[in-house]
Amino acid sequence: MDVLKKTPVREQEASVRATNFDEVCLGYNKEEAMEEASRCINCKNAQCIKGCPVAINIPKFIEEVKNGEIEDAYHTISESSALPAICGRVCPQESQCEGKCIRGIKGEPVSIGKLERFVADWATQNEMKPVVTAEKKGKKVAVIGSGPSGLTCAGDLAKMGYDVTIFEALHEAGGVLVYGIPEFRLPKEAVVKKEIENVKALGVKIETDVVIGKSTTIDELLTEEGFSAVFIGSGAGLPKFMGIPGEQANGVFSANEYLTRSNLMKAFKEDSQTPIMRAKKVAVVGGGNVAMDAARTALRLGAEVHIVYRRSEEELPARVEEVHHAKEEGIIFDLLTNPVEILTDENSNVTGIRCIRMELGEPDASGRRRPVEVPGSEFDMEVDAVIMSLGTSPNPLISSTTKGLEINKWKCIVAEEENGQTTKEGVYAGGDAVTGAATVILAMGAGKAAAKGIDEYLSK
Repeated sequence: MDVLKKTPVREQEASVRATNFDEVCLGYNKEEAMEEASRCINCKNAQCIKGCPVAINIPKFIEEVKNGEIEDAYHTISESSALPAICGRVCPQESQCEGKCIRGIKGEPVSIGKLERFVADWATQNEMKPVVTAEKKGKKVAVIGSGPSGLTCAGDLAKMGYDVTIFEALHEAGGVLVYGIPEFRLPKEAVVKKEIENVKALGVKIETDVVIGKSTTIDELLTEEGFSAVFIGSGAGLPKFMGIPGEQANGVFSANEYLTRSNLMKAFKEDSQTPIMRAKKVAVVGGGNVAMDAARTALRLGAEVHIVYRRSEEELPARVEEVHHAKEEGIIFDLLTNPVEILTDENSNVTGIRCIRMELGEPDASGRRRPVEVPGSEFDMEVDAVIMSLGTSPNPLISSTTKGLEINKWKCIVAEEENGQTTKEGVYAGGDAVTGAATVILAMGAGKAAAKGIDEYLSK
């Protein structure tokens, strides 16, 4: 065994997986996990913990895996994370825990994410559940939204002894985990549902089809329904568009809509009741993880797919693994390219997209080099569908129906980073509703911080 190299992880062949929605990465078995765990040098001052937004004791759980003590490893992870099987699959480990791994200085970092996934999957197979030891506090807390920040906040509060109810607007719990991330990256039945069941096992109640701001309001929850505090983890589900001509045409989707139809409504299944356009040639505008998800979904639905992104590959915000998988599957990257118009026929159906070539100038506020148009470089690309993946912002419904809740110019709720406290007493917030679209693990970190903030507030 070469200690400088990761233990390889098994994956579906690219040519096979491009035609199905089964999970791409197949993960480690016990022998592979123990072998990979033996690469960890068990640093005394572990930098990997500092890189984890929920501060899992990574060296401890990896040592337990190395010794074959998988149950102990699960309990170690569970102390910090309510959703280990999800995080092991979708966290950007390369820029977080693994990015800080000392082993990675001279060789490849330890595959922390894949080890976490193995432990969580093993625990599911062996029907292990998290346990609550705290005494009941006799106080009720409402959590709005059942995405990663809401589930984490609810799980942590339940472990502290609070009576927690989650209110979810959609018909199924999970938030972005069920509507945003495709089946081939995050299986819904085998992984997401099981993790939600674990949160329920802590005593958390989940009410679906409750739209806060319509069904009831935050003020009513606090004054009429007996809740002592509220956590808002309602996400950022409002899509952004470019504002270019032709954007209203038939065949233009937000990535949000396209992925929700496919993921939550199961439109990819032949017998699904939810219609989804099975386009022949698709342009996905954007370069983040959501753009990769939309592109890889469209490919599996039978389309030739182009990623249209205005910067170069170096500036792509998507995870390296996602870009690598997309390329393997045959997705075409049209970089340094920006749409200026969507072309339509007389019935307002998309027939193509007019783009302009870009070149990179000086760095802008994001630290990335700013794209500048190349005059006279316009060209047309023939497509029958365009998916806009330009980021999202929070739905204004909650902020517009809650007095005293301050929002910023991006319509995000203003909240303290260290404890999630908003400008309204007893109301806390975290995740995408506060930051705008970000990662699952950052949302979980915010849910964790807010749970601690709520506990401090209610313990006064």
